[in-house]
Parts: sequence; C-alpha cells; structure tokens
Amino acid sequence: MAHYRSVDYQASRSLALNAFMRGVYGWMFIGLLVTAVVSLYVVSNTAMMQFIFQNQMVFFGLMIGELALVAGLSMAINRISGTTATLLFMLYSALNGVTLSFIFLVYTQSSIVNAFLVAAGMFGAMSIYGIVTKKDLTSWGSFLFMGLIGIIIASVVNIFLHSSAMSFVISCIGVLVFTGLTAYDTQRLRIMGETAPAEGGTVVRRATILGALTLYLDFINLFLMLLRLFGGSRD
Repeated sequence: MAHYRSVDYQASRSLALNAFMRGVYGWMFIGLLVTAVVSLYVVSNTAMMQFIFQNQMVFFGLMIGELALVAGLSMAINRISGTTATLLFMLYSALNGVTLSFIFLVYTQSSIVNAFLVAAGMFGAMSIYGIVTKKDLTSWGSFLFMGLIGIIIASVVNIFLHSSAMSFVISCIGVLVFTGLTAYDTQRLRIMGETAPAEGGTVVRRATILGALTLYLDFINLFLMLLRLFGGSRD
C-alpha cells in the first residue's frame, strides 16, 4: 500500500512540475510575442518612431519605466494578486517592445532574424540542460551575478568611451553570462516547480509569472548580445 502511495505522490509531483513549467514557458512566449508585435507596430509608425527616438527624455523615461516595473514586480510579487502580476508583466513586455524597436533602425532585418534564431537555439539547449541535469548549478549563481554586475558597469563606462573593442568584449562575456543564467534559472524554477502546490492557486500563478519574467530577461539579453556581436549594421 505504501508503494502505491509513493507512486501516486511521485505522479502528482510530476504533474505539478509539468504544469508549472508549461505555465512559465507559456507566459514567457506570450511576453515575447507582445514585445515583437509592439516593436513591429512602432517601427511601422514613422511619427511614433520620431517622437520616441528624437526625444531623449521620452526614450530614457521609457527605460526608467521598464526598470521600475521589473524592480516593482520582483519586490512586490508576494503582495499582489496573480492577475496584477500578469498585467504588470504584459505592460513590461509592451514597453520593452517600444524601446527595442530601435534595433530595426540599427540592424538589417536578416541580422535580427538570424540573431533571434541563434538565441532561441542556445536558450532552448541551455534551458533543457537546466531541467534534465543532475548537477547542482547553485555554485554558478555567484559567478554569473558577478559577471552580470561587471557587464552593467562596463556598459555604463562604455557609454562615455564609445570603444568598439570594449563593446565586443562586453558582448562576448554577455553571451556567456546569459547562456549560463538560462541553465541556472531554469534549474531554480524546476526546483520551485517540484514543490509547487498541485492545485495551483495565487501563489503558483505569481511564481509562474516571476519565472516567466526571469527567463524572458535571459532570452532578450542573450538575443541583444548576439545581435551586437554578429548583427549587420544598416550603415
């Protein structure tokens, strides 16, 4: 009898994990779709493009709004409803679509498509690795976080230096960092999903959205780093 209970429990946990990960990837995909649709809409609207990218206050205001949304959603995730978390994630995805529309001004469409496909392949491979590996990736966290901080600091410095060599190095390190973060974050979400309540609920919905946001950011940043490395400029 105990054996049957054990089998039933394992089956229940497996179903809960699968449901949780499907939710994470599903909402991540929706977020990416919203970003892509908004970007294409903005780039097709000349007046909107001029308003956003010829007015630095508007552009930087949007960037600050994005950062505030990510920080606010991450910090308040345990105090808001699942619906509110979802709406904030969708709003962030839309804002990100507005700001990312600049890539259509800088890079060729073929470069954007190629970078997206390569990013999707790398993300998919590392995400699968994060799910199936038996190796504990916890030790990666501190190194990847240090690398992420280094990228942010170097990127800020390079705003003033305008060094193409530094930009290349930042992009190379960025690809490594966000590839590693994809596996690390996926494993962390898998562990979270293994303990998620089988019946779902608000707690699971909020965790699903936070997980989707985490992987969304990993993918977007990996895509941008690859685009900077291999993207063909319109100039």
